[in-house]
Amino acid sequence: MDHLDFLQSQSIYILREAYYAFPKLCMLWSMGKDSNVLLWLTKKAFGGEIPYPLLHIDTTYEFPQMLAFRSWAQEHYGFELIIKINKAARFGHAPYRTPISYETHDPLTVTHELKTVALQQFMQEHPYDGLITGIRRDEDATRAKERYFSPRDATFRWNYHNQPPEFWNQFVVATHPGSHTRIQPLLDWSEIDIWRYLEREKIPIPNMYFAHGGKRYRSLGCSPITHPIESEASTISAIIEELLHTPHSERSGRAQDHQEPYAMQKLRARGFL
Repeated sequence: MDHLDFLQSQSIYILREAYYAFPKLCMLWSMGKDSNVLLWLTKKAFGGEIPYPLLHIDTTYEFPQMLAFRSWAQEHYGFELIIKINKAARFGHAPYRTPISYETHDPLTVTHELKTVALQQFMQEHPYDGLITGIRRDEDATRAKERYFSPRDATFRWNYHNQPPEFWNQFVVATHPGSHTRIQPLLDWSEIDIWRYLEREKIPIPNMYFAHGGKRYRSLGCSPITHPIESEASTISAIIEELLHTPHSERSGRAQDHQEPYAMQKLRARGFL
């Protein structure tokens, strides 16, 4: 068994454990490379089926190419897709006095209101007890503190100072009323692991990841605050070679991560994806 086979096996095991443990299970899907690996692993885990719905938190600031990929993928894979928008915040309806936008608010506020609060609203409408996410520990220092099965309380707060132990693949799956558990099968994967797996399995991803005119996107988020990097990498093998030598972090092009010290930790402690 090589390294990718080991990662695949571990992730499939976690997905199956989650499916067994949580009667109401949903998978968060951002349409990015990690989400599409997670979708692929789901099909492998369940005999080609996708036994739970996929949820996309739509901020209304998605790149047009991402929306086109969303439509294509839903038709291609045939999964149940739920799209959630915090319309009250986006359009200034009660209890908001004005619309929440990048033109009028800072990126941290917009990210919290249009992503975290949107997810909170969704969970109030549809009380899932398990949410599968595609985060990885190597993305940033805050995510390195996560567990495979990570509890969130009824207010979505994440107590990163006091998390359950996970010895010998024994996971804490009990939830309290109003709370839920985040299931994170990709924690052990690195960015290069993801790209090598995408190449090996020939998994479809948005073409924004590949260089056009000397630029490509290394990470995808809201269009006003997500910036491309200088790159000539137009194939996965070229991207892998580029990553082996880059000094820059994966999310260096995501503005909300750098607005203030510990920005990501503050967002995640409040329930961010």
